[in-house]
Amino acid sequence: MPTALPETELPKLSHDEISRYSRHLILPEVGMEGQQKLKAAKVLCVGTGGLGAPLALYLAAAGVGTIGLVDFDTVDASNLQRQIIHSTATVGKLKVDSAEIMLKGLNPNTNIIKHNTMLTSANALEIFKDYDIIADGTDNFQTRYLVNDACVLLGKPNAYGSIFRFEGQASVFAAKDAPCYRCLYPDPPPPGLVPSCAEGGVLGILPGLVGVIQATEVIKLILGIGESLAGRLLLVDALTMKFRTLKLHKNPECPICGTNRTITELIDYDQFCGIQKPTSAGPLEVAQNPVLSEAPMVDGIPQISVQELKRRLDAHEDVFVLDVREQHEVQIVNIGAPLIPLGQLASRVGELEAVKNHRIVVHCKLGGRSQKAAVILKQAGFPNVENLTGGILAWADKIDPTLPKY
Repeated sequence: MPTALPETELPKLSHDEISRYSRHLILPEVGMEGQQKLKAAKVLCVGTGGLGAPLALYLAAAGVGTIGLVDFDTVDASNLQRQIIHSTATVGKLKVDSAEIMLKGLNPNTNIIKHNTMLTSANALEIFKDYDIIADGTDNFQTRYLVNDACVLLGKPNAYGSIFRFEGQASVFAAKDAPCYRCLYPDPPPPGLVPSCAEGGVLGILPGLVGVIQATEVIKLILGIGESLAGRLLLVDALTMKFRTLKLHKNPECPICGTNRTITELIDYDQFCGIQKPTSAGPLEVAQNPVLSEAPMVDGIPQISVQELKRRLDAHEDVFVLDVREQHEVQIVNIGAPLIPLGQLASRVGELEAVKNHRIVVHCKLGGRSQKAAVILKQAGFPNVENLTGGILAWADKIDPTLPKY
């Protein structure tokens, strides 16, 4: 929990602010001093996406004086199903700029600090040091471990949230004498095991539920009231609308917060999570220059661009395209390829025996599931299997813009 500023140093409230926050001021647990603590507080929101949107909005509405925003992405129309801090009018803008417009419109008294950058081991400590509380709204494991470790090293609480499909989690990590994220998850899952929201989907309302829980925890920490989620993990199931709480314990062997810590500085989190570093001829370069003579390799699988696949199809080369998405995705958009969903591929691989010696190009939505499918086929003895970089979305971007994107 952040150390409260001495009462004499707390900022005064203007008449307009007293009117704005009147419903807080009449709560004995908040009152004038509590609202002044909120005004003095500095909170960093890591991400302005599904979780960061409701989180930042409610912090601004509550009167948190300084809100930092870390994001390097731009607003896409597909974000608007859940990222309510953005709007149709800001599609294409930097997310931090879009979020600032909404936050300032909600509460012009809030000071917004924008960090339009990717959070890395090189900049995390410098960015975090000026904030009282860090709120983690990220959607990948490498950044979650990075946020956790930076919070532990700096002694700052981490209001954590995560979402997937219809389920969410929330907790407060790295608070005094409380467990950290590594105590709960000592090791990351194997790369690709847990699909991203872009691959697996998410109910648009779910980040609203979890993000508001995160905001609630932040405000309680600032005010020093109630019982925080430190030492507890809240599980949210939106389909059944059930909430469960698991007791968490500090791991004395934790490498970052344990008694004999082995991590004393930020590490390479891509490497820790088994994430491939970009090659000198990575997917983006191949997409921009499809005539590269050698396709990049990932786990022994050649990665090809949509332009190269189009060239082969136009030349009537011996190529077989396989779609490994789900049936409901095919109903949204498809390029006419036969479908065997990834989860069924291992048991249905015999159906592809007739094309075993053909050059097979596997595609999905973005390229993650098709990479795993290509590995399955290679292990089953298929000699010429390639993964389509960027999947059907890259095809819609680069080859056929008339196709819908999802």
